[in-house]
Amino acid sequence: MYSHLSIERFHIRQFTEGKEEQLSPNAVKSRLSRGRQIPEEPDPIRTCFQRDRDRIIHSKSFRRLKHKTQAFIAPLGDHYVTRLTHTLEVAQIARTIARALNLNEDLTEAIALGHDLGHTPFGHVGEDVLNELFPGGFKHNEQSLRVVELLEKDGRGLNLTWEVRDGIVRHSKSSKGVILGEGWGDVGTIEGEVVKISDAVAYINHDIEDAIRAGVITGADLPTEAVETLGSRHSQRVNTMVSDIIVSSWDVRVSDIIKERPAIRMSQPAIAAAEALNDFLFKRVYDMRSARKETIKAREVVRFLYFYYMNNEDKLPPEYRLRNDTTERRVVDYIAGMTDQFATRTAKELKKKK
Repeated sequence: MYSHLSIERFHIRQFTEGKEEQLSPNAVKSRLSRGRQIPEEPDPIRTCFQRDRDRIIHSKSFRRLKHKTQAFIAPLGDHYVTRLTHTLEVAQIARTIARALNLNEDLTEAIALGHDLGHTPFGHVGEDVLNELFPGGFKHNEQSLRVVELLEKDGRGLNLTWEVRDGIVRHSKSSKGVILGEGWGDVGTIEGEVVKISDAVAYINHDIEDAIRAGVITGADLPTEAVETLGSRHSQRVNTMVSDIIVSSWDVRVSDIIKERPAIRMSQPAIAAAEALNDFLFKRVYDMRSARKETIKAREVVRFLYFYYMNNEDKLPPEYRLRNDTTERRVVDYIAGMTDQFATRTAKELKKKK
């Protein structure tokens, strides 16, 4: 078995970096990365983006995603999407698009795997409660960046490259009803744009399937115009949207340098269909959650935990108490990192002690 030192003579990383020169001129080359906040010696085997991907996968925050809600809280069934399976679906869709457009797959994958690390327990319900309570407001994409820059590894963070951090913090849309266009928001790399649109493709389609599985809607309820454009089945819709993105964004692949950076796009018919499905989900699924018993209970859990720890800061784990932050910030960091199960269990135990 080769030691870390002896393997350097094989120049594996340099060989991979050399192959990246064949990527689209609009792709980010790992050797040209803007680098890390704390400089490090290059890895002999992995490029900087491959290294980032591995750090994310091996992080505690990534593991906790398996017990965090996507759309439905505490569903009775094994086949509902969790925040982890959503993340894997985004990564799969994003890599497919990146490969077709000759972009940097490693960078795309790293952004996709890290984009939701800061999501709260109970999905967007938990996010909404923390946004209401925390004086500075709360957004899961900003918390994801905080996770990789500070909270992971006992306050040292993961020290990821600028490109991955940029893609993570900019993956979220600035307007809930927008799939592309005004209100979409800027991303620093084409690969980051791929992840951003892949996130929408993934959640629109798997949230439809979960809503059907939960009996909230039926397939016949979906907007007719969207079904006619994208298809009636999950696989048809995903395939149609991914194919449309690739065809509409084909100029990203071109060999000649373009003065104005091209963008990841969808055709107007596909955008209209996707936005129709998105609007439908908000009206029939997302906006109706507030009346559900599980949602009410989840809101109560997050609110209880917030005020309990605000009044009992000494009960926070030591790694949160030692940070040079406000009490509100420490409490939010702790709650945001919880899984659904841990938040529910902790609230129950604390109430018994009161």
